[in-house]
Amino acid sequence: MTQRYGSLTLCKQLNKQFRSGKLTQSFSTGRIKMRADRSVDIPIYDISQLRGMWEHRVIKYKEKQKKERERIQNSALEKINQEWQYRIECKKLQSNELEVLQHYLGRTAQNEKPHYTGAKSPLSKFILEMDGDDLAELPESILDKPHLREMHIRRTTIYKIPGWIEQFPHLSVINMPKNGIQRLPVEIGKIKKLRVLILNYNRITSIPPELGDCENLEKLELTGNFLEELPFELSKLKKVTHLDLAENTFASIPICALRMTSLKLLDLSINMLTDLPEDMDRLDKLESLFLHRNDMEYLPNCLENITTLRMVVVSGDTLKSWPPVFEENSAIKFIKLYDNTVDAIDYGDEEILETMQDHEKEFMKTYIHTLKERETAPTYTTKVSFSCFL
Repeated sequence: MTQRYGSLTLCKQLNKQFRSGKLTQSFSTGRIKMRADRSVDIPIYDISQLRGMWEHRVIKYKEKQKKERERIQNSALEKINQEWQYRIECKKLQSNELEVLQHYLGRTAQNEKPHYTGAKSPLSKFILEMDGDDLAELPESILDKPHLREMHIRRTTIYKIPGWIEQFPHLSVINMPKNGIQRLPVEIGKIKKLRVLILNYNRITSIPPELGDCENLEKLELTGNFLEELPFELSKLKKVTHLDLAENTFASIPICALRMTSLKLLDLSINMLTDLPEDMDRLDKLESLFLHRNDMEYLPNCLENITTLRMVVVSGDTLKSWPPVFEENSAIKFIKLYDNTVDAIDYGDEEILETMQDHEKEFMKTYIHTLKERETAPTYTTKVSFSCFL
């Protein structure tokens, strides 16, 4: 009993000394050693240092992810994959289902690829092609080729089409986008066989009334100029089926456009329209109407009378009222595009983000399925990845 009590007392004394830092145990020798005045080091951590360390790691991880995304984006393999995806999808389309896609992608592609015709064909002598040449005006040497049927001139500094253009009576196509053209000559009205006139992304401020004398004109594109109005004389263009006036400064639809009775496609996107006229149903053959990026709040009910209408594209940010038939008739693709960027929307608004993504997908699908006649596939193969939309 005495021995047990002595051991208990000894343990209490040793425990007291251990807590005060005067005692450490050495288990390797099995003995107890006394070390006077030895302090015990207790580690203390600052939570702000831990947070800073992890924030630094997160930043480095995000930078690594960003570099990887850039590497994939700039990778030649990724572009090749997009191109082949595009070609695969084009194989599934009919020959008459590529025009609007070509038109839309080509119009919005700021870095348009050079156009090459490949090997010379028997018809090459009837076609003039110039791409990116350092020219300020059309060379008079082409006057030796009065038999020309097509002119394709792109990315030059040509600022005008000369009046002697009338000396090409067989000319049916004038395709001169992305030059510096400021005006058209009045003599253009004497080219009676002209069917296609494309003058996108120039500096044109007015169109001569004489263009209305080109009564065989079927396709007129004036995208990306400085036009505010069109002359009424263009009302005589009764064969025009494709009219593109996007990216100008029209405050209303030109009256002459409402008199083009064969019109099937009308594009007035990115203008200054605030409303549509109540006699829009004059265009009783209209199939596609593009009006996005304008300031309209409503669409007139007269659009219900256009039974041929199959697609209407508007800006969903400003539009508040439209004919009920657009949502009731499944044959009409009514697409509201939103111009808001994702960054401008709170992350909590997931429903809005999903709606915007659905509209974008629907927009591209509809463009593909409502295209006009074209014989060859588009060359803009790296602008859209079809795997994301189809």
